[in-house]
Amino acid sequence: MSDPAAHPMTSEAFLAWSMEQPEGERYELVAGRVVRMASERAAHARTKLRVAELMSAAIRDRGLDCEVYGDGMAVVVDENTTLDPDAQLRCGPRLPDDAIGIVDPLVVVEVVSPSSRATDSGAKLAGYFRIETLRHYLIVLTDSRTIIHHSRAMDGPILARIVRDESIRLDPPGIILTGVFK
Repeated sequence: MSDPAAHPMTSEAFLAWSMEQPEGERYELVAGRVVRMASERAAHARTKLRVAELMSAAIRDRGLDCEVYGDGMAVVVDENTTLDPDAQLRCGPRLPDDAIGIVDPLVVVEVVSPSSRATDSGAKLAGYFRIETLRHYLIVLTDSRTIIHHSRAMDGPILARIVRDESIRLDPPGIILTGVFK
């Protein structure tokens, strides 16, 4: 397929197509359309790595049967939408080594960049919470050192809170993240 933007794709076709793209190029599939992701700034890269490291350390310390993935592991929202969050956590049996898409994340993290600000807090928020297993969506704003924590209550409603320089409890899986902006 020479110009993927000209042809609607399914998530399944997108995942196969994405594996054929040059290393370092990142794309998402939004409502059947391929969208190329912009390059990152250093603060963005540092922050997403820090969040992934904090989640990994927390699950390791608690001995949880969970795994953290950085960007590059796709989250399949539905048959026509596949997103590439900055970090994510899923629990349960380990994925096969050749897996490229996750359908059951528990936590998804997006670090806001100038090009993603509106999408991260709008369409992605709505999309990620269409996934039944998702309990937490963290939108990390590096410029204001703020995290917007959206969480799904056990009885269904999505709650939001703004976090600045304090710990974030993610329950489930029962971990606490401290020092995202250190």
